[in-house]
Amino acid sequence: MPAPAHHLDPRLLRAFVTVAEELHFTRAATRLYVAQQALSRDVRRLERELGTELFVRTTRQVTLTADGERLVPYARRILAAQEALLAAFGQVRPLLVDLNSPGLGTARRVLHRARALAPEYELMARYESGLTGAAGELLAGRIDASFGRFAGLDPALRRQLAHQPVRYEPMAIVLPEDHRLAALEEVPLAALAGETVYAGAGNPRTPEWTDLARRLFEGRGIEIAAPLPPAVGDEEFQRVMAKTRCPVLAVVDFPAMPGSVRRRLVDPVPLSPVSLVWRKGLAHPALDALRRAAGELGREEGWSRVPDGGWMPDADRLAYGD
Repeated sequence: MPAPAHHLDPRLLRAFVTVAEELHFTRAATRLYVAQQALSRDVRRLERELGTELFVRTTRQVTLTADGERLVPYARRILAAQEALLAAFGQVRPLLVDLNSPGLGTARRVLHRARALAPEYELMARYESGLTGAAGELLAGRIDASFGRFAGLDPALRRQLAHQPVRYEPMAIVLPEDHRLAALEEVPLAALAGETVYAGAGNPRTPEWTDLARRLFEGRGIEIAAPLPPAVGDEEFQRVMAKTRCPVLAVVDFPAMPGSVRRRLVDPVPLSPVSLVWRKGLAHPALDALRRAAGELGREEGWSRVPDGGWMPDADRLAYGD
């Protein structure tokens, strides 16, 4: 019989939780920045100290045993308590928060509010361009939180991530200032029939956005522009859009671009559902502040209200609990 485990190393519990979330030793080792052999040794050591098997390993898959399933919530609570202890003594690492793009307002406002709510913690901005692109970074532990359309992620990714609805963000269209629709204050969706609209097609970091556009345009006579090489930086994006002269599907707080106008879409009012997204099991006091900030702003600004004539895909209504 093994000796009772009176002094469990939190590192072993972190190794266990990461493998339990990934169900794959190689991916878990990547997240923890350790060699796979070292990770396997830590898991075996934890199993010896607890006197039970935590995983069933085959050449094709890794699954949790009944004892492994039972250990997960205890291990997460212990790791959360460790984070809280370190926070009490000013030793919390920065929380890395992906805002997708420097010009987008919803995520930036949530981050600024969180910084005001928890000035003792460091929340650092990152820019990953899209939620699908950010999801891999979240699971690898290279960023901690992101924003975007959770229902647009692959189901395998969603199972490993947690989310909190933040905003039903009204969508807009960015038009060349001499476009036939530029004089309108709002653009009815039907008025875009016959147009070819840029919606990020071909960008591997933003397929959730292109999918939303495809669902919105279906049956309305609106085409999605052919893929372009992703333009990096505002100046390059503006140059490419000026050259192609394609209308651009956007949201209402999309930054202004020289030579263009931004118009809200109506009839119906298409909505881009934005969630705060993080990897399951993450415990960090600054994440709590970020979640609180998102909730406060949502209530103050009415972000969770669906306007009359609001449109979103059924998959998003299910994901957001509507």
